[in-house]
Amino acid sequence: MRSARRRHADLASLPSMTEIAASEAIERTESHASVQDELAEVTTLLRRHRLVEGLVIDPAEDGPARELAESAVYRRSKESLQRKLDRLHPADIAYILEALPPDERLYIWNLVRASFDGDILLEVSDAVRETLISSMDTEELVAATETLEADEIAELAPDLPQEVMDDVFQSLPVEEREQLRAAMSFDDDMVGALMDFEDVSVRPDVTLEVALRYLRRFDELPSQTDQLFVVDREETLLGVLPVNRLLVSDPEVLVGQVMQAPAVKLLQHEKADEAARAFERYDLVSAPVVDTNDKLVGRVTVDEILDFVRERGEEEVLAQAGLREEEDVFASVWASFRNRWAWLAINLVTAFIASRVIGAFEGSIEKLVALAALMPIVAGIGGNSGNQTITMIVRAVALGQVSLDSARRLFRKEVTVSLINGVIWGGVMGVAAALLYKDLGLGLVMVLAMTLNLMLAALMGVLIPMTLLKFGRDPAVGSSVLITAVTDSGGFFIFLGLATLFLV
Repeated sequence: MRSARRRHADLASLPSMTEIAASEAIERTESHASVQDELAEVTTLLRRHRLVEGLVIDPAEDGPARELAESAVYRRSKESLQRKLDRLHPADIAYILEALPPDERLYIWNLVRASFDGDILLEVSDAVRETLISSMDTEELVAATETLEADEIAELAPDLPQEVMDDVFQSLPVEEREQLRAAMSFDDDMVGALMDFEDVSVRPDVTLEVALRYLRRFDELPSQTDQLFVVDREETLLGVLPVNRLLVSDPEVLVGQVMQAPAVKLLQHEKADEAARAFERYDLVSAPVVDTNDKLVGRVTVDEILDFVRERGEEEVLAQAGLREEEDVFASVWASFRNRWAWLAINLVTAFIASRVIGAFEGSIEKLVALAALMPIVAGIGGNSGNQTITMIVRAVALGQVSLDSARRLFRKEVTVSLINGVIWGGVMGVAAALLYKDLGLGLVMVLAMTLNLMLAALMGVLIPMTLLKFGRDPAVGSSVLITAVTDSGGFFIFLGLATLFLV
């Protein structure tokens, strides 16, 4: 259960009534502060309130401590913080919770209005959601979940205890229960996982006036309603009726006469990436979702697509850095270690291999010390070039522009680009090395080594993501770690090997 501990201390540290009144005056000022400003204000109010609370022991006790707990200073500091939280949007509260250390995060969570709980749990990251859920009891979780739609409950379901889901199932009406079962049957990367069931449909044989009267029966339309879906009696999708056409057309005209073919129909089991590309291509606000029999089962809206694209982008950034999953920035040391150790171990192995490559040419480096100064340049530019290639390939794969059939063409193109870059920038660095060390041979080796390492980077920049794609893995996972390992070891070997052959 949510509770707060109070302990006794010196009254001298209490904020003055003037300070409390000043903070309340700030609260009453209407503003459009950024979420960072909201975070700063909540943090200030929180720490002021906790200072007050820290000076109070358990108010259940009798005597002066109870009187102090009920004092105006304590009550007003808490009310000031709660009023601030009550005025914030759940998404802003979620942002604030993610930006606070665990103890302050849970303290704020205990003060948040219960009616906000479900929406906030949807907004926070998976890692933070786990900490919030672990602080709640079964009754609180059931109450928070019951306020959500079926598709939203399905999003939370993997993080909720089974007994909570059992209670939620029992509390839902039969129709919503079936919707929840359907939503939970889809994988996270399917259109069905993004779908909501709040679509508005009309028949083609009614007039626009009847359709308008039907809409007026709603307390409010579902969010992102830019079109109505036209279906027959078997719920087969026939077309769409844009709201703007509904409003400006003759009310006596039949819906079937003004409806349009949908810009796109999404299948509930197709990949969500396809839906994201369709929304970007056609500038959609919403799109119908159908089953294999062309029956309308729901819709996808632009806000869900934006969330999906953002989450996918974050996953790719984490994967490229070798992080296994999203991490709470304030997570425990052990949790962070478990998330990071695997790719660090791989990186350690690759770094050891690179060091052994250098060790194999110790004699050459001793005879020509300039090699030690120049070899990081060869490895570094190869790593940068390889990361550019991998980033371009991974992005193209995500957009559906590249498949395994494109590999040969990409190899040719990237090798040609790297050859041009190697000749140009290798030439620049070769001239610089020759002038700096007064050794023409060293300059020529520098040109050749940079060119060969850039070509190696291009080959691996295509090969690594394509290989991962062929085996059904995310091409972004650890790609930057792998390309850096190859270009470091390869660059050292190429440069030092050429120098040993021609200079030492």
